[in-house]
Amino acid sequence: MAKWTRSLVALGLAAVVMAAGCGRDDSDGPTGPGRSIGDGPATGEITVWAMGTEGEKLSVLADAFMKENPDAKVTVTPIPWDGAHDKIATAIAGRQTPDVSLVGTTWMGEFAGTGGLDPTPADLVDKDAFFPGAWDTTVVDGTSHGVPWYVETRLLYVNKAVAARAGITNAPTTWEELKSALTALRTRGGAKWAVSLPPGGPGSWQAVLPFVWQNGGDVRADGAFTLDRPETVEALTYYRSFFDEGLAPKDLAQGALEPGFVKGEIGAFVSGPWHIGILKEQGAGDNFQLWHMPRRKAATSFVGGGNLAVFSDAKNRAGAWKFVSYLSRPDVQVTWYRTASDLPSVKRAWEDPVLRDDPQLRAFGAQLEDAKSPPAIATWEQVAAGLESEIERLTRTGVSPQDAAREMQRKATAIGAGS
Repeated sequence: MAKWTRSLVALGLAAVVMAAGCGRDDSDGPTGPGRSIGDGPATGEITVWAMGTEGEKLSVLADAFMKENPDAKVTVTPIPWDGAHDKIATAIAGRQTPDVSLVGTTWMGEFAGTGGLDPTPADLVDKDAFFPGAWDTTVVDGTSHGVPWYVETRLLYVNKAVAARAGITNAPTTWEELKSALTALRTRGGAKWAVSLPPGGPGSWQAVLPFVWQNGGDVRADGAFTLDRPETVEALTYYRSFFDEGLAPKDLAQGALEPGFVKGEIGAFVSGPWHIGILKEQGAGDNFQLWHMPRRKAATSFVGGGNLAVFSDAKNRAGAWKFVSYLSRPDVQVTWYRTASDLPSVKRAWEDPVLRDDPQLRAFGAQLEDAKSPPAIATWEQVAAGLESEIERLTRTGVSPQDAAREMQRKATAIGAGS
């Protein structure tokens, strides 16, 4: 999943988690690597759930898979993202799941924690074939419960004309250089706002956590939340400075980002690969460039996307995992990019000219080598909601970074990790 949004508010999600927990005996959930599925072609019916564009277009790959496995029948059911979390949670609780489903990366901890996801067979795929941050989204308590299907990460989109007027010839590489460059977009480049950053609200944690990671901090370490450490405070101080110094707007109207960027009123913003197409539709042409995330101790960005998971109650476990394995082949990943514009999770797929020779896509591929996800815990959506409320207080009410970090830590600790 992507685009600064979460699918559910925290209270609603918590209720579904409780329902799922009551409907299934967690002690029956498998632990450790999954059993081998053996060799040979897939057979039997394989039922699949997929959301959004993926659900609408997956039949293209399913048909190709069935040609290679003529005794298998893949049935894809498209479901909307808005209801996907609840539908999966209810299916797990009632032990009435499909064989395999697309699962949002931040849902993995919750669904694996209920025992609802089958551990990935140890001999199914080579984890080193995937971008490391993407693979980590499948790992819950040391065990992988799925395979990354497609990925996305975040870069800075910068208006070329504004940058040229500002005299910026090279992309900044450090926090200090980024602040200086963004300031120049406003003072010399003529932009009303140097950069658009979320001042809180749904998904704002995806903008803030990369700065925490870049500064050597993290959400959790050694089984405990670590949000009140100096690394987080420094990252929050840096993030707030863009608002305090008038570089970022606190109240940008919905729908104003893209037109403002195209006109040069907004110099830069942080987003994922989907904005390449959006900007071109808005008339930006080639008047934008991409900057990698700046380095402090690291140059880490956020990694999102979608994973493929097989359910513990799958009726055709072997067939399901063989379908997942097929979707992980580099050539199939390239076909899927051509079909749905989803970026491949498998690194070898990026050697194909369609990705390798596109400088904008290549920039995202390079950033994926240093991209990270939040911890795979069952309560992540509730923890994220707590972070977002504190980000809003930080940017809008004048609360200190120290107090915001302490409150993030207090809320997260009170919620717990769900295990």
